[in-house]
Amino acid sequence: MDDAATQASRIDGYAAALLDVARAEGDTAGLADEIYSAAHALVGNSELIDVLADARIPAERKQGIVDDLLGTRASKVTVAAINFLVAAGQSRHLGDIAARLAYLAAEAEGEVVAEVRAPMELDAEQIERLTAALASATGKRVQVKVVIDPTVLGGLVAKVGDTVLDGSVQHRFTELREQWG
Repeated sequence: MDDAATQASRIDGYAAALLDVARAEGDTAGLADEIYSAAHALVGNSELIDVLADARIPAERKQGIVDDLLGTRASKVTVAAINFLVAAGQSRHLGDIAARLAYLAAEAEGEVVAEVRAPMELDAEQIERLTAALASATGKRVQVKVVIDPTVLGGLVAKVGDTVLDGSVQHRFTELREQWG
């Protein structure tokens, strides 16, 4: 098995283990969503990931960093899950593990994951409307996972499986340039 296949297998294993934890806690969708959000918030800071992945830094210090960053914003289970992944040397794969966890949790509910990149937080009503629109566009039951992405200057970019629905302002400008071009 090559390195990529080995890493994919590890990602699947960690995601499956976290899914088991979420099931044991009785809040599969909620914990999967929270772990997804927390992991993507951390992954968005490359310097932080470099620190969390640095083998020279003691595990206790890394745990303190995660606790400081997530302790008041996430449940104890989510903080423990992220700390577990960091201690297991998976800091650089937090986003991939969280995405796989979200996929497995959605699949268990007969749904698909829609990763939505937005420039800012969306409120519950916006997420509800977006979920309905994506379900209508794809013909599938959808779980929306929002990732705050400051490179999206306006609008949204949604990815459902291999389908990308780009409603960003930048994409619209690109289309206009091509039409006038």
